[in-house]
Amino acid sequence: MSIARIIWIVSLLAAVVLAFVTLGKDGSTGALILTVLGIASGWFVDKEHRLGLLVAAIFLMSGGYKAWGGIPEVGGYLTDILGSIKMVLAAAGVTAVLRRLVERILLGKGTES
Repeated sequence: MSIARIIWIVSLLAAVVLAFVTLGKDGSTGALILTVLGIASGWFVDKEHRLGLLVAAIFLMSGGYKAWGGIPEVGGYLTDILGSIKMVLAAAGVTAVLRRLVERILLGKGTES
């Protein structure tokens, strides 16, 4: 099992757990943990998976995480879990974009000049 897969698994497990547990006074510690895990996860996104990551992050951030909220009994829990996953994917997406910018600008990858 690769380090990338392990980081993604830990990130998703943390998102599920932190959907139900509040760390810190207002949950900011949990948000910090999810953000750091998202940054680490984004670093290991393969080039061919970056677009899918960005689409998923944009979808969840635009309100898609609330889509299953209407399911009786479990909708609130699913919304909380997807909201936590949204934070991981958002941080991973920003990291993937910044990594691509560094590759293009500083390392000259993907530029034919």
